[in-house]
Amino acid sequence: MADQKIFAGPRIRRIRSGLNLTQTAMAEELGISASYLNLIERNQRPLTVQLLLKLASTYKLDLEELQGAGDENLVGQLKEAFSDPLLAGEIPDRSELIEFTEATPNVANAMVKLYRGYRESLERLSGLSSMMAEEGADVVQTASRLPVDEMRQAMEQSSPYIPAIEQAAERITSQLDTREGLMSALKLWLRHEQGLVVQVLPIETMPNWRRRFDRHSNRLMISERLSPADQMQEVAIEVALLAEGKLIDEEVAFLKLTSDEAKRLARFEFARLLALAMILPYEKFYNTAKRLKYDINMLRSRFGVTFAQAAWRLTMLQKTGQSAVPFFVMETDAAGNRIRRAGANGFPVTRFGGDCPKLVVHQAFGSPGQIFAEAVLTPQEAKFVVIGRTVEGLRSGYFDRPQRTALLVGFDVSHADDVIYADGLVGESAREPVKIGPGCRLCERPGCISRAHPPLTRPLGLDEMVRGVSAFDFQ
Repeated sequence: MADQKIFAGPRIRRIRSGLNLTQTAMAEELGISASYLNLIERNQRPLTVQLLLKLASTYKLDLEELQGAGDENLVGQLKEAFSDPLLAGEIPDRSELIEFTEATPNVANAMVKLYRGYRESLERLSGLSSMMAEEGADVVQTASRLPVDEMRQAMEQSSPYIPAIEQAAERITSQLDTREGLMSALKLWLRHEQGLVVQVLPIETMPNWRRRFDRHSNRLMISERLSPADQMQEVAIEVALLAEGKLIDEEVAFLKLTSDEAKRLARFEFARLLALAMILPYEKFYNTAKRLKYDINMLRSRFGVTFAQAAWRLTMLQKTGQSAVPFFVMETDAAGNRIRRAGANGFPVTRFGGDCPKLVVHQAFGSPGQIFAEAVLTPQEAKFVVIGRTVEGLRSGYFDRPQRTALLVGFDVSHADDVIYADGLVGESAREPVKIGPGCRLCERPGCISRAHPPLTRPLGLDEMVRGVSAFDFQ
């Protein structure tokens, strides 16, 4: 690294913009002049080893990202776009795509967004044609991106550790008398500060709601479908919205969402994060998690929460000076639909992916409540340890189908010594890690028996004399 000149101007500029810093502010934090930082961002000066280390320690960056050969996720998305029949004969090689993403990342991202809009428009036209043919349905045209997708993408790209949220949680809990438990303290706060009474009501009274605020009777009604831990989270969410609504709105504004619906969805997400911070106080949860080597089952028992609540809270433990292992979490249902993703530094789509059918999270549905752990290896030789476990949702009646999703919890193998789930999975005696990909349409691993789609980046191998183990052979 000492002999190699590293020009990473666009990446440094993206990091600075993502942190909402001016050149002057970032230069002061790095101990250099603003003019020198300006030259670096314009690729007129290389990054020195000392500055690389300073960037990594100050902003918790991966040195490989600063040296790396382009944004792998963006390169993959561009490969998908250029594989479209519309661009037949125009497929660039990998080096051209890397150069494109490095030199003009904003243009590359714009092209990917344009291609997404084009593909989504085609899918909508196809769906509309089917509906009109079958039912003569009158379909209202929607935006190129649904509000929930916009919100999820914004939340996935940002870290769930938010100093303002943690400080707000401390402000709220400092006002509570928790000697009889947090739930009782939250109910007392709502009664004294807002004049609200919390009631847990039966399913027949609340058939379609988990939480409902009745302004006329000043009642906060909670469904009995929820477990006691989930009931406490819903009450904490209401307290968060009432006590720190302005702060939540400020965090939503920082995401720069384009639709009102996406902003409302983000408001709920930030309220959920604040509720988790109230239920699982940072310092106590952090110290206990380290002591237990991040055993989530033990954490849920120790704090009286659900497995999901403990897992999501782990992703939020990135306070300077008290940072835990950087976990990431993905929740999915039995059909493979992603419900929510988050990571200590944003969900690592670039390095991990998350759409591979070989991931242990899909195996978890076969044995509800059991934890499955394994080491996995990506095509870029990044190694992670992941666990999969089902989590129960709302309680169901006899005629209801139970709600069940699964969580995938992962971390980089470099933290294996600190986490109990890596025991036996890493080291000379461990079996080979499971080779995963970013998703079937972008994965080029040959001979995969789990492949569900052919790769968009390779021509199919249609040889009638040979048939491979994969459902789709390709050249």
